[in-house]
Amino acid sequence: MEQKLIVSSSPHLGSGATTQKIMLDVIIALIPAAIASCILFGIQALILILTCVISCVLAEYLSRKVMKRDNTIFDLSAVVTGLLLAFNLPATINPLIAVFGSVVAIVVVKQMFGGIGQNFVNPALTARIVLMSSFPAKMSNWVVPFWYRSGNPDAITTASPLGLLKQGASDQLPSHLDMLLGARAGCLGETCAIALILGGIYLVARKVISPVIPLCYLGTVAVISLIAGRDVIFELLSGGLLLGAIFMATDYTTSPINRNGRIVYAIGCGILTMLIRMFGSLPEGVSFSIILMNILVPHIERITRPRPFGVKKEKAKKEAAHE
Repeated sequence: MEQKLIVSSSPHLGSGATTQKIMLDVIIALIPAAIASCILFGIQALILILTCVISCVLAEYLSRKVMKRDNTIFDLSAVVTGLLLAFNLPATINPLIAVFGSVVAIVVVKQMFGGIGQNFVNPALTARIVLMSSFPAKMSNWVVPFWYRSGNPDAITTASPLGLLKQGASDQLPSHLDMLLGARAGCLGETCAIALILGGIYLVARKVISPVIPLCYLGTVAVISLIAGRDVIFELLSGGLLLGAIFMATDYTTSPINRNGRIVYAIGCGILTMLIRMFGSLPEGVSFSIILMNILVPHIERITRPRPFGVKKEKAKKEAAHE
């Protein structure tokens, strides 16, 4: 039998990784933060998480049906979007608002641009920004964990740690230990730093994400905080920095492919985050920073694109021609 030589474009190495397997790993990595949020905020957190996950899956199923496309709910990407959206919401938010955010994330940001892999910004973060603009009061109605209210059930509403810092109420800031454990006001998924760090370690160990973006992002925030004379540990543990750096800035679709591009992207996220925190009217800057850098990713990839092996730079070619 005649043997044929098959020629195809690279890459030539196969991988057992699939979208479903990657998303399952992300879900597993998010479980510690989900459990922590339920312990900290009670049944409200569980209801909100289930609402976001179910509405995201339904929104994807129905939108794909209407658009006459193959259904993709079994790749689990909609579940991940639902979890991340819930983690970016306060425990007191009305579930109907969460459903609206889910529709924005899945239908507007994801499916209208072609589905998974085609969106140019992070769906969960974009939905959060839309909700912040549409329902500012409800999106900033923070509560402290129900077991941390010193026996006073009425004293539940408070400002977030960054909000307190912005107001000059430094004496009311939680301790570093409280922020590690999650004993502070904030969104569901951003309060317990230990749970987020455990999830990040799992994703790096499973090689789902590269540590380059989280480390460069967090490192940039730390350096700027140090230069500005701010509490470095407080800046790293407060707001949605860990959640954003580990789970959302590393999104495959909206982050650069090559290593140099990832470094530039992550440093940009860190700079924008600290500029907003120090000089902006909003106390937190993670969501806007990541979205802005998402938009710049095509340009970052173009300027950091590796040079093919054996190809001389144009300038070198011209100099060689004149000699």
